[in-house]
Amino acid sequence: MSILTLIIKREYIARVRNKSFLIMTFLSPLILVGMILLISYLTQLNSEDKRTIVVVDDSGQFETVFFNTDQTTYLNLSDQGLEAGKEVAKGEGYYGLIHINDNPAIAEDAVTFYGNETPSFSFIGDIEKRIEKKMTDENLIAQGIDLNTLETAKSSIDVQIENFSGETSSKMSNWVKAGFGGAAGYLLMMFIIIYGNMVMRSVIEEKTNRIIEVIISSVKPFQLMMGKILGTTLAGITQFSIWVIVGGILLVVLTTVFGIDPSAASAASPAASQAQQIAEDPGMVIELLQEIQKLPLLQLVVGFFIYFIGGYFLYSSIYAAIGAAVDNETDTQQFMLPIIMPLMLGIYVGFFAVIDNPHGTVATVFSIIPLTSPIVMLMRIPFEVPVWQLALSITLLVASFVFTVWFGSKIYRVGILMYGKKPTYKDLIKWLRY
Repeated sequence: MSILTLIIKREYIARVRNKSFLIMTFLSPLILVGMILLISYLTQLNSEDKRTIVVVDDSGQFETVFFNTDQTTYLNLSDQGLEAGKEVAKGEGYYGLIHINDNPAIAEDAVTFYGNETPSFSFIGDIEKRIEKKMTDENLIAQGIDLNTLETAKSSIDVQIENFSGETSSKMSNWVKAGFGGAAGYLLMMFIIIYGNMVMRSVIEEKTNRIIEVIISSVKPFQLMMGKILGTTLAGITQFSIWVIVGGILLVVLTTVFGIDPSAASAASPAASQAQQIAEDPGMVIELLQEIQKLPLLQLVVGFFIYFIGGYFLYSSIYAAIGAAVDNETDTQQFMLPIIMPLMLGIYVGFFAVIDNPHGTVATVFSIIPLTSPIVMLMRIPFEVPVWQLALSITLLVASFVFTVWFGSKIYRVGILMYGKKPTYKDLIKWLRY
């Protein structure tokens, strides 16, 4: 068995047998699922809150606008006046009062909401839309325009998308591609941050315990660094797999037992509304499945594997070099910004530039630059990236990884035996010359 294999095995066993590793492996899914269920439960409670609102309409034009719903009851007290309505709303502890002026078309304070609490944006927006629609309809009628005729005259256009080769797609295609790419890029970023830090802490721990002095006498720094990266990677994959399996089982069991809908946690978001609309429309479900089948799945899987491994190794070698250069985890903070910034930049470019224009200059450039390409290119792959861009991006990523390992191993070689001195960037440059 080679020395590198022994180091990988030792690092893997040391990670998975660590008490904190074992505790967090099985405790993290429980905490995550618990948070999801708690948020879902609180969201359901919030949506079940019933409120009564007094309406005082001095104009007498909007009685039909405010109709009751499951959560909201409107009490019309227009005949009693504003002051009497306020007394009733305060005395009964109602949510609030809506007052409409006698001439809302020209009054500056046409509509006023009175209440003890500031209402939400969605609530105020709903009131404004109801009154605006009613006033617009009244204006059209006053000008002799028939509303039924106007409604019949409205047209709906659905733009069909087809490339010059004759292959068709739809607007949903972009949502599907963005979803796949965004999930892959975000997953890679979280994996790098969590397990890259684990590599760094492992180096600091052995350096602090002076075990490294014994190990380094029979192992080359390059082999030790690669062994730590690979061993920690395997431990991370093991932990992540357990999280997915245990978390999935817990989510199914607990939602069944307590009867909580986990989708309620994001029910108010536009994405959730879109998902619900798709689920209720069989035609859209079929369209969604067709768009998923059109994805370059083989290219996605291969690209995900290459960029996931390449990106993680690239950043892990930097984490290992930082761990070798410092004596404790506190001293690492000064070196974290150069690592976190490219990751955050990659996520920013991915979600704002790639989704908007996946083949634009910004998306293309950042998908080739090695420090951001693992995230940005993963988001671009579903949009069918040209082969030459993939080849160039992968070549630069591999070359950067090799260079970073060489660069990191030189720092690792010197820094691993340095104690008692807080290193600076100037020291790191000096170590590269040894």
